Amino acid sequence: MFCNIDFKLIQKSKLFEREENELKHIVTVNAQFIVLANTNERFMKIVNNNYATFDGEVPLKFARMTREYKKAEAIKGSEIIYDFIDYAQQRDMSIFLLGGKESSNKKSVDIIRNKYGVSVQGYSPQYDEYPFSSVFCEVSIKNIREFCPDILFVGLGAPKQEYFIDDHKDIFKQLGIKYVIGCGGTFEFLSGNIKRAPKWVSEIGLEGFYRLFQEMTLVRMKRILFSFKFFKYLWKSPSFPRPIEIKINQQICKAILALKEKRIPRHKTKMIGLNKSFKRLY
Repeated sequence: MFCNIDFKLIQKSKLFEREENELKHIVTVNAQFIVLANTNERFMKIVNNNYATFDGEVPLKFARMTREYKKAEAIKGSEIIYDFIDYAQQRDMSIFLLGGKESSNKKSVDIIRNKYGVSVQGYSPQYDEYPFSSVFCEVSIKNIREFCPDILFVGLGAPKQEYFIDDHKDIFKQLGIKYVIGCGGTFEFLSGNIKRAPKWVSEIGLEGFYRLFQEMTLVRMKRILFSFKFFKYLWKSPSFPRPIEIKINQQICKAILALKEKRIPRHKTKMIGLNKSFKRLY
């Protein structure tokens, strides 16, 4: 667990692994998701009951300081869509894109179909707040049902996209959908309507600010400020080492190495409170 979230999918090599007849729901978690999950019981349940990945660079860097997620990899919605396109191309699978702006959805469909030769369809419903209207759900499900895809990407923004998937999971299973991914603004990037941040900007965790400069809106500004609350849950996370713990652990390791090399007399270990640690080694 990290920040009370069980990240089950932390290696990209496991991306396509699934049980027979399983609907694999992938939740790409960034700092905003972590804050939402810790303040929303239903959202937390959805995240922890499915396949959570590290989407945000900042949470990933801190998670790698823990033993459990030391070898975790970034698995981002805006990147894995290309992995799923390749996967669908190799296995003659189909993809459906739900959500995003109408122009972005259409351009994304055209790119996947014309550039990669993958069977694809999309639908961009009119904006609606959750709980969605019956018309919103009926028309969206109708479009998905008619195409009956193997892979479904839902770009309605969090937590709405996760709620939509959770509300219609039984239908998706009946349709034989194999993978469903909540992907936020992925279609904006795939279509080219929004430019992706350079790799170095993404790696230092400033991708959100880069997009803010392209879409200078109050909503996006509030989203970034909201994401900073992530640090509140980071310090509360029992698996995350505190600075003082890191310092103490470093001192213990140095002392253990020194003792192994016989530079510290064994009786002096009592003076620095390491006797119990050494007993486990000898």
